[in-house]
Amino acid sequence: MRDDEPQFVISEAAALAGMHPQTLRQYDRLGLVSPRRAVGRGRRYSLRDVAKLREVQRLSHEEGVNLAGIKKIIALEERVERLEALLELLATRAEPGRRVFTAGSTGDVVIVPRGRRAARATDERAALVRWTPFPPGR
Repeated sequence: MRDDEPQFVISEAAALAGMHPQTLRQYDRLGLVSPRRAVGRGRRYSLRDVAKLREVQRLSHEEGVNLAGIKKIIALEERVERLEALLELLATRAEPGRRVFTAGSTGDVVIVPRGRRAARATDERAALVRWTPFPPGR
């Protein structure tokens, strides 16, 4: 079973997270933890959702962060995860030590073969960027 597979109804997820079901409904309305919906529109929580509920509760009770702050923290953590995944993908697709990237016409990162120029973009703001990691110890 995968961590992101929706499997728990709201009462089960609330019990696993140690919360009242109404709290889960409020978090869903606020966009903090948004579970998937079943055919009858009932909420279905995954193990990942339950873990996120526990983290929201921890940040609120132990750290004293308000719900708006928690929402921002969650959004930033999700962005970091997406960027790390993209970086890992680019690192595996590019030649080690000779990575050349550019921004595509849609804004996506594109690998340019070594010794070639990127296709001329129609957007004047497009720029070729060569990424070279800092030497160790810098």
